[in-house]
Amino acid sequence: MAMLVFLVAFLPVVLTSECRHDEDMSVDCSAIYKSGQTLGGIYTIYPTSDIPVRVNCHMISGGSEADNGGWTVIQRRMDGSVSFYRPWKEYKRGFGNVEGEYWLGLENIYQLTRKKQYMLRVDMEDFGGNKVFALYSSFSVDCETDGYQLHVSGFTDGGAGDALSSHNEQKFTTFDKHQDTWGNNCAKHYLGGFWYYNCLNTNPNGLYLWTEDTPYSSAGVVWLTWSGMKYYSMKSITMKIKQVL
Repeated sequence: MAMLVFLVAFLPVVLTSECRHDEDMSVDCSAIYKSGQTLGGIYTIYPTSDIPVRVNCHMISGGSEADNGGWTVIQRRMDGSVSFYRPWKEYKRGFGNVEGEYWLGLENIYQLTRKKQYMLRVDMEDFGGNKVFALYSSFSVDCETDGYQLHVSGFTDGGAGDALSSHNEQKFTTFDKHQDTWGNNCAKHYLGGFWYYNCLNTNPNGLYLWTEDTPYSSAGVVWLTWSGMKYYSMKSITMKIKQVL
């Protein structure tokens, strides 16, 4: 009888610990924005419904779907405080400081984009304070067994030109995992990790140089289609995604 009382006493605790409320877990910054949170900053999201991930949410307000809030930052460079020359496992799980420079992680990006349609916006700034962007109406990443292959299309020019469409359908390459179409390893040669082909028109995860000069050709943080700035290493670049309504 004593044993029976013990089990009954603890049964409610077991049931409570297994209770889930996924509707209270925001999958991304778009969901947070729709819930009424319009202040940009650091939030917790759940790309896989059970593992929390801290991200920087940009809650821009504007007149079009592309300008309205709910952007989940997946990559940001701004001061060279974080090294982006990292191995596959780092790019898979993510790294950096969510309040500064960081990479969200290929697995998180895959989990975010595998069920819903997303758009991508790439914002960049030069050392003279000039700001431009590139917008893509469709963005997704495949699973790891498919090399986290990139799918991007629907370009709209915000002054930056289209340096990313040529990377479409490419698998992700790091210095220790060669998946580009070049005979050598683009990540090793250009000191980053990206969806390289043979090799690049943009290198957002390249070497941060703290200056517009790029003595290492395209090894800097470059976006080669920005008019007149072929080998210009940018002051900042941010890649962010949001759900297409």
